[in-house]
Amino acid sequence: MQLPITPTLAARLADARAASDALFALVKPEFLYERPIRERHRIVFYIGHLEAFDRNLFDQRLFDLPSADAKLDQLFAFGIDPVDGALPTDVPSDWPSLDAVRDYARDARTRIDARLAGLDLAPVASMHDTPGQLLNVAIEHRLMHVETLSYMLHQLPFEQKQAPGAARTLADHLYAVTPEMVSVPAGRTELGMTLERGLFGWDNEFGEEQVDVPAFEIDRYMVTNDAFLDFVNDGGYRRRDLWTEADWAWREAEGIEHPVFWHRGAQGWRLRTMFDDIPLPLAWPVYVSHAEASAFARWRGARLPTEAEWQRAAHGALPGETDNFDFRNWDPVAVDSTPDSASTWGVEGLYGNGWEWTSTVFAPLRGFTPFPFYEGYSANFFDGQHYAMKGGSARTAGCMQRPTFRNWFQPRYQYVYAGFRCAKG
Repeated sequence: MQLPITPTLAARLADARAASDALFALVKPEFLYERPIRERHRIVFYIGHLEAFDRNLFDQRLFDLPSADAKLDQLFAFGIDPVDGALPTDVPSDWPSLDAVRDYARDARTRIDARLAGLDLAPVASMHDTPGQLLNVAIEHRLMHVETLSYMLHQLPFEQKQAPGAARTLADHLYAVTPEMVSVPAGRTELGMTLERGLFGWDNEFGEEQVDVPAFEIDRYMVTNDAFLDFVNDGGYRRRDLWTEADWAWREAEGIEHPVFWHRGAQGWRLRTMFDDIPLPLAWPVYVSHAEASAFARWRGARLPTEAEWQRAAHGALPGETDNFDFRNWDPVAVDSTPDSASTWGVEGLYGNGWEWTSTVFAPLRGFTPFPFYEGYSANFFDGQHYAMKGGSARTAGCMQRPTFRNWFQPRYQYVYAGFRCAKG
């Protein structure tokens, strides 16, 4: 049975809002119309989008919430994810003033809260359009944007943002972690879950499948900056044989020579963190696109694991108190930092510290049914141009660290906090 709205859900919504508000506060106001990543909207869009999404979601489902400005409701309704090179071309003057955007967001939030306060909190059994389900959608949608906004703001010049007092970069992981692989025996793994479990999940998490996975080997740890540096030094970005035709064309056209978070300094490779520029931490996971991860795996004589293999490798592992997620840090930690949450087979660091690319094209599980109130959440991305990712990053909310959660991105998108591990067999 779907849980009703509870004080805990109301508190979670408030906490999620506080998290998104805190991110916007990092940006100096005069730079809120910047576009740090060319494939994404300008920052100001998201100030309006988070509140517009909630208003549009709740209206006529939880209560009657007449539009205060239908034009802005529409303007802020949807994000973008261009896959065909059609990048946005708007200019700052195309957007409403910052005061107008903030007034819109404040009004939407105030009117939602007024109606939520008077909502009947009686339990309901339906999995669709129930208060509990819709509140979970609003909470997790916002928290997803807290993560995507984090990697967007990561690309802002340091002088355009201000670090919170508690922010610091953990730069003490200059030691190297020796790569090793572990064996995972053949067995059955489970993808997704059934509606009958009564748990919240997004539409792509439902449609439980039992998959028989042959025996394979997989890296104990995520691939580190140190290991990837060997690939760079060996000319991996110049070896056509390691890349697919599409990935090589992208690498050539964009002049890609190294991970987007790296740059070469006078004393060697350095890493750009959210607020600092530091010597490359060798023990941290490398963050790269699917294209770069795939090329590295071929260079190593291996491959990326499938989604089912990743799930099988994660058997017995659950996110723990020492894992790096739920906004505990701005940055990664060493890949060997969480041995206490290893899987049955000894695979470490499966939750948090960086999403993990798989070789599986993002697609529906058997029995998939889109949310009737958000039909395009997953279905719009079942296009053969996105790959499934598992795990989570330091900026992934704890509520999304569940085994069934599925993330996805385009293969040639470098900015997400995503790494990988290699598999064989």
